[in-house]
Amino acid sequence: MSFKTVGTLTRTLWARGNKTPPLARSPRVNRLCTTCRISGGKKQGRDGTKEESCGSDSDRPIGDAPSPSDPLHRCTAGDKKRAKEPLGAPGVCGVRRRSFTSTAAPVDQISYLWTRYNDMKRLVHDLIPPGACNLLNSSTIYANNEVDLAEVDIYGFDYDYTLAQYSNALNAMIYNKAKEFLIEHFKYPEGIRKYDYLPNFAVRGLHYDIQKGLLMKIDAFHYIEPGTVYRGLSPVPDEEVLQLFGGTHHVPLQQDSGFYGKGPKVKQFMDIFSIPEMTLLAVANDFFITNDIEYDPVHLFKDVSEAVGMVHLKGYMYKWIMEDLDKFILRGDETDAVLHRLASNGKKLFLITNSPFSFVDRGMTHMVGKNWRDFFDVVIVQADKPHFFTDCIKPFRCLDGNGDLRWEKIKSLDKGQIYKQGNLFDFLRLTGWRGSKVLYFGDHLYSDLADLMLRHGWRTAAIVPELEQETKVVSTDRYGMNLTWMQALTGLMERLQTHRDPVSKQVFLEWQKEREELRVMTKNLFNPQFGSIFRTCHNPTYFSRRLCRFSDLYMMSLSCLLNYDLSYTFYPRRTPLQHEAPLWMDQLCTGCMKTPFLEEMSHIR
Repeated sequence: MSFKTVGTLTRTLWARGNKTPPLARSPRVNRLCTTCRISGGKKQGRDGTKEESCGSDSDRPIGDAPSPSDPLHRCTAGDKKRAKEPLGAPGVCGVRRRSFTSTAAPVDQISYLWTRYNDMKRLVHDLIPPGACNLLNSSTIYANNEVDLAEVDIYGFDYDYTLAQYSNALNAMIYNKAKEFLIEHFKYPEGIRKYDYLPNFAVRGLHYDIQKGLLMKIDAFHYIEPGTVYRGLSPVPDEEVLQLFGGTHHVPLQQDSGFYGKGPKVKQFMDIFSIPEMTLLAVANDFFITNDIEYDPVHLFKDVSEAVGMVHLKGYMYKWIMEDLDKFILRGDETDAVLHRLASNGKKLFLITNSPFSFVDRGMTHMVGKNWRDFFDVVIVQADKPHFFTDCIKPFRCLDGNGDLRWEKIKSLDKGQIYKQGNLFDFLRLTGWRGSKVLYFGDHLYSDLADLMLRHGWRTAAIVPELEQETKVVSTDRYGMNLTWMQALTGLMERLQTHRDPVSKQVFLEWQKEREELRVMTKNLFNPQFGSIFRTCHNPTYFSRRLCRFSDLYMMSLSCLLNYDLSYTFYPRRTPLQHEAPLWMDQLCTGCMKTPFLEEMSHIR
């Protein structure tokens, strides 16, 4: 959208919503008169004084009609004799003080409310021209913090879902193998075998109540989003959720996930590998519930977790990928291009991964070539993150050409060598790579990024593959129109909620129902069960809050780096806080004008 177009939308919004641009208001409007708007010119009164005429009454509540004895309701700027001020409203002139609660419904109250509704709907449609929503690009790098790439000399990488992106086919194979372990090793009923993998059931970042057997989405304030709680494959009614959590949707901090997403009663599934685990949990719960079989949800959680872990520990996942690299590894050429570009510009590169060397070697050879190790100054495998970042005891060990451990004491980290285990404290001591000159990329917010940012001051970048699909949804006209109208309707309800007569309340019930329908429609565009991984209805999700806390940058894949030169500075978008004036384009272009009018704000005590 061009600046010219944005400016037009802004002027349209203020002209239609507030009648006058905010900067054109008289500085005396808050202390002189709550119902007057300063017009462009002044009239000459009968007694020779200059008068300021009031603007339109379309935004005035019904209970604030001008006095019959003063139908024009003019405020005389030169008149020193002001009308008697109502008690408790110093400096406010006028025939009567604005009432914020109307209890008596006028004859045309319904017409008034629906007229405001229709005017706002027309305004929203006028403010969103065709194609205005197609502004997002999934290849963009998004900034939570200011980062100057010119200051970054060292680039570090995780391997799985960072250097190597995997196709969704891998999730189905992990699910099927874990289900097989659950039945054959843990002796679960054969009936579970009939459940096929559901690729679009779960999303990353969900929480699981271990004792209640509930999968749910929690926002940044520890509140459960209504309509996103599932027992097995079936949604749990909001009324039942309230009962289960003691009459609230809030999950107390002491029960919620710990720093690494593992709490005593609730676990957060943060990485992409956890999606098949969540699906298997839901499937197993569903089998026992639908067949009316008594079971212990705590045992089920532990068994499913162990079954999924066996897929990784026994090497099945590594085997599948190495047998068909073309099927499972995505964007290999782009990873190759990123490494070439960084190395050719004199940047130092290192790799810290939990995966074994043989697996990493096959994947990197497939993507980059046999000489892939020439790009990296340090390569560390089987690092045991996140303990690698917190444990200062485990020493580094070197691997020989066959991948076997050597016994020498490690006194330096040399290029061309492969190291195993170790810890970050020795890494920092041996390399001297510290602070904001280091930028590390990873997909797991806890295991890869949290400690590096909070304890060691490294720059961090999160790889979030879901951004590709999420930005596609956000860029559709349907999403843009639904979201903007939902926000506009919310703002309308906020401003007109002072009408509390029975007629108005009935209209508000209809608006509330429509708003809820819009919320559900918007959620379903991302995922019918849980919606977007970044948002609940209004608030950021718990995942989104952690993403902002533990990553300076986030992006769909490493390939996004190819769209920026290596001296580029990323600046976070300055979005307004709730108490700041609505002068920013992010709010103006929504058409909702959620913040109360400045005159109305002057009455808030």
